[in-house]
Amino acid sequence: MKASRLDIVTESKQEFLKRLLQLSIPIMLQNLLGSSVSFVDTLMIGRIGEEALAAVGLANQLFFLISLFFFGVSSGSAIFIAQYWGAQDIRSMHKMMGISLSMNLVGALFSSIVSLFFPEAVMHLFTKDPQVVQRGTEYLVYVGISYLFTAVVMTFSTALRSTGNTKTPLIVSSISLSINVVLNYILINGAFGFPRLEVVGAAIATTIARFTEMVILTMFVYVKRSPVAASLSTMMSFQKRMVASFFITCTPVILNELLWSLGMTAYKVAYARMGIDVIAAVNVTESIQGLFFVALMGIGNATAIMIGNRIGENKIELAKEYARRCIIIGALVGLVLGILLALTAQWLPLPFGLQDSLHSMTTAALVALGIVLAPKAINMVTIVGILRSGGDTRFSLFAEIGGVWFIGVPAAFIGGLVLHLPLYGVYLLVASEELFKLVVGLLRIKSGKWINRLTSETEAVA
Repeated sequence: MKASRLDIVTESKQEFLKRLLQLSIPIMLQNLLGSSVSFVDTLMIGRIGEEALAAVGLANQLFFLISLFFFGVSSGSAIFIAQYWGAQDIRSMHKMMGISLSMNLVGALFSSIVSLFFPEAVMHLFTKDPQVVQRGTEYLVYVGISYLFTAVVMTFSTALRSTGNTKTPLIVSSISLSINVVLNYILINGAFGFPRLEVVGAAIATTIARFTEMVILTMFVYVKRSPVAASLSTMMSFQKRMVASFFITCTPVILNELLWSLGMTAYKVAYARMGIDVIAAVNVTESIQGLFFVALMGIGNATAIMIGNRIGENKIELAKEYARRCIIIGALVGLVLGILLALTAQWLPLPFGLQDSLHSMTTAALVALGIVLAPKAINMVTIVGILRSGGDTRFSLFAEIGGVWFIGVPAAFIGGLVLHLPLYGVYLLVASEELFKLVVGLLRIKSGKWINRLTSETEAVA
């Protein structure tokens, strides 16, 4: 039976908030930890020289692309897994994990082959500098195999989070990232009697850390007999109808991630044409904004898990109430963080040692970002959290990509290159895409058409 209003009354707001915090805080911490470690890694490699920093940065574009694929596949499968878990259909949940694992491994294998056997070709796509190509080639040869380990980690971490276990991925990721930092220090610099391997050391450290993460995570899943501890035979026993349902739902998610990333690249092109000082300010503002976005990402992902579970339980009214509450919470958190960002904007760029003019430009840009952080937060909750968890992935694709490509990107080029607005003015003009997504997203949620009980579509083949 569908849940009635009684379900909403019997579950207090305190219980809801407690569950939201239990899910979102570990995700926030994991994202924050990952951003911090990435920053430390960049500092370590940067001490070798500009060529090494450029080489590793360009070489990792291959990992960036495969990561988008992993994220798209895993995010799509998470929609099903959360609903299957809510319905306690464990066998179908394991089959969906099998589809996700298979796709991730195929993508990882392709990327690993490219990285191991055609590293120079990859580097030549980005640069002709022989020193950068050489160092990047060395890095790719040693890091390529790690993509396979990441495919396994992404599959099981996503499944664990979708069943409400966000602490285990956080703990395992913390161990892996700590190992990565320590090994980077030892192998890049040649500490404690180890040879100085520079970019090769960074690649080896990354590979060892990702392999360790895969081993620890899978050991936990199967030794502790986690609900996601699926047998290989079950994972590989999925039927054509389930695969078809997966692709129908998940293809828009994968396209969303791909087209969104291309949109972000288009923004960078517009900003770069405004001047070197502008793109420098953009890089600083985005690195600072990323720290504020950690909380929003945590809330968005927690929203997706909670609502997906309720839809799987067929508690539709409760899922709608969860959506309403999460929108309010997202708006409040975004408003508070936006005010905090605007008020501290003049001090946040100080660690970067910017010149006065660049510091002023960055400060104004951060204030502009603070102004639009509340609608960004609402859109994170509605699109990533609510619409996707309800299986409404095609509308999510329309809202996200329509906003970026038909409003945001043209606004960036017109504002920066035609109207010659300052960076903060371009940011505010580009924010019109957020208003578009805000309106269409809220209207879609109000209509109730976003709720699709995906478990009923595949239960016949379970």
